Amino acid sequence: MKEKTRKIVVVSVMAVFLFAVSLFCILKKDNFYSDSERRVLAKMPKISTETILSGKFMSDFETYAMDQFPMRDGIRGIKSANELFVFNKRDNNGLYMQNGVISKKEYPLNEDMLDYASQKFNALYENNFADKDVNIYLTVVPDKNFYLSQDGVRLSVDYEEIAEKMQEKNKFMEYIDISDLLDVEDFYRTDTHWRQEKILDVAERLCSEMGAEFNSSYETRELENDFYGVYYGQLALPVKPDRIKYLTNDVIENCVVTSYATGAPQQTSVYNFEKAVSKDPYEFFLSGADPLIIIENPKAKTDRELVVFRDSFGSSLTPLLIDGYSKITLVDIRYVQNGMVGNLVEFKDGDDILFIYSTTILNNSTALK
Repeated sequence: MKEKTRKIVVVSVMAVFLFAVSLFCILKKDNFYSDSERRVLAKMPKISTETILSGKFMSDFETYAMDQFPMRDGIRGIKSANELFVFNKRDNNGLYMQNGVISKKEYPLNEDMLDYASQKFNALYENNFADKDVNIYLTVVPDKNFYLSQDGVRLSVDYEEIAEKMQEKNKFMEYIDISDLLDVEDFYRTDTHWRQEKILDVAERLCSEMGAEFNSSYETRELENDFYGVYYGQLALPVKPDRIKYLTNDVIENCVVTSYATGAPQQTSVYNFEKAVSKDPYEFFLSGADPLIIIENPKAKTDRELVVFRDSFGSSLTPLLIDGYSKITLVDIRYVQNGMVGNLVEFKDGDDILFIYSTTILNNSTALK
């Protein structure tokens, strides 16, 4: 009798628990956005005869249920801890952690994506400056995981192979290799990006190869708030946060910066302190994602101009190139159509043109328009 009572109690408790969780899920207001993962969460899929018969409704509903499940971040953290520390798996959903450093698996190399990126770059060349006397350069930023993978445990695309293939596919560019200047310590521990205070040698090499003046005199400052990078939220484990340091001098602080994020020109600054307390504090550098930014240097000792085609790594690098140019134009073709570039940017004889992209973007280049 006692055994029967025990079983009834267990089943009853489980039934109440499942009912309570189900009721909570039904009554709970859906979350639109996950701050920790920095992404929009799935919505309740629409029900129709077509989606039910095709199986799409149940597939979409499963994604929706996982995204909107109560206490989701806590459960994700438990899963990550079990995967990495209990079952000793090398990664959790493609995320590695080693000595407090988080990285993401970028593997395998997708040559079709390199072809796609190169088609976009070649179209820019043919449509805008093939007939100009300009100097065109390419540099590829290695992923942090490339350096962590040297232990033979973590998977990473072959940086040298990507660099070689991009040179083969874009023969109108002069390649500038920066891979030997970087290591794991040059990247934020919880984020994909590099630390500005660690890449002065990268900026110096780029300036040297492009024949531009380089200024190594900067004051290092630090933002007050902790920086929890994108990998921190994705892994959902308690890891020591980073701090953002930035380099400044009189030239940077006197630049005239114009953003075209809304389509109309708006005055901004090299370092945007409002963005420093946003969901992604890395956007402190040049206000983050922006299709077109123009930086004018009134203290320039030259009339040289630079056009940078870039991803987010260029946001923290470009301020370190300002001393060598009177004007720098940054173009992000993830947000502006390739065919519109000629209407927005004037290319002139003597200009320097730099393409700087990370291996992550090149290996997933459908983001380029």
